Amino acid sequence: MSNESAPIDLRGDRGFQDLRERIYQVAFLACAVISVLTTVGIVLSLAVPAVGFFQNVSLGEFLLGTQFSPAIRPKVFGVLPLVFGTLLITAGAGAVALPFGLLTATYLAEYAPPGRRAVLKPMLEVLAGVPTVVYGYFALVYVTPLLNAIPGLELGTFNALSASIIMGVMIIPMVSSISEDAMSAVPDSLREASYGLGATKFDVSTGVVIPSAASGIASSFVLALSRAIGETMIVVVAAGQTARFPGDVPGLLTSFFKSTQTMTSAIIQLGLSDLSGGTTAYRALFAIGLTLFVMTLVLNVVSDLLVQHYQEDYD
Repeated sequence: MSNESAPIDLRGDRGFQDLRERIYQVAFLACAVISVLTTVGIVLSLAVPAVGFFQNVSLGEFLLGTQFSPAIRPKVFGVLPLVFGTLLITAGAGAVALPFGLLTATYLAEYAPPGRRAVLKPMLEVLAGVPTVVYGYFALVYVTPLLNAIPGLELGTFNALSASIIMGVMIIPMVSSISEDAMSAVPDSLREASYGLGATKFDVSTGVVIPSAASGIASSFVLALSRAIGETMIVVVAAGQTARFPGDVPGLLTSFFKSTQTMTSAIIQLGLSDLSGGTTAYRALFAIGLTLFVMTLVLNVVSDLLVQHYQEDYD
C-alpha cells in the first residue's frame, strides 16, 4: 500500500471567477474612458467656439486689453479686467482661508482630544455643503453692512471685500480637512523623538508636524484657491458686475472696496443676456471659459509639482 497521496488541485474551477474579474475590469475601464472623454468634450466645447472668436478678435487684444464691454459700442473684449477681478477676490479669499484653515487643522490634528475632534471636524465640513448662493446673500445682506459700520471704511453695495471674506470662509473646510489628514499621517515616532529631546507641544506642531506634512498642506492651499477661482454665485450676488482694471497701485489697493467682475460672473452675464448665438460677443463667453480652464489647469499642475517636491517618504 503506497503512502503517497494524490496531488491536491488548488486551482479549482475559476471559470466564473475569471469572467467576473473581467467584467469588473471592463466596467472600471469604461468609467475611466468616460471620465477622459468628458474632459475632452468640455475642452472641445470651449475651444471650437473660441476659435471662431479669435478669428474676429486678436489674441493680443483679448489677453492684453484693459476694457471689457461686449454689449456697448465700441465693443471691446479685453480679458485683463476679468482676470484681475478673479485674482483679486481669490487672493482675498486665500488671505482668510489659508491661515484659519491651517490653524484649525493644527488644532484638530495635535491638540483636540479624539472625542472633540469627532464632533468639530464634521461640523466644520458642513460649511462645504452650504449652497454658494446662500453665502453670496449672506455677504450682501450682512457682511457688507457690518464692514460699513467700521469707521473710515466705505464700501459700495457690491464690493470685492465682502465677497472675498465669505469665499474664504467657504473654502476653509477644504484647507483644514486636507491639511489635517496630512498632519495625522505624520508618524508618531517623529513626535515622540521630539518630545524626548525636550520639545514642547507648540515646538512639535510647528517645527516637526507642519514641515513633515508640507506636501499635503501645499496641495490643500492650491486646491482651495482653484475652488475659489471657479466660484460663481458668491461673486455674482456680492461682488457686482463692473469690470475694472486699476491703472496704478492706489487703484489696486482700493479695488477691494468697489464693485468688480470675475470671469465666472462675466460668463453668467453673457449667458443670460439677449446676445444672438454665433456673434462675437456670444463667442467671447467660450473664450473666457477657456481662459478660466487653463488657469485652473495650471493650478492643478502646480499642486502636483508641489506634492512631488515636498513629499516625505517614511518607509
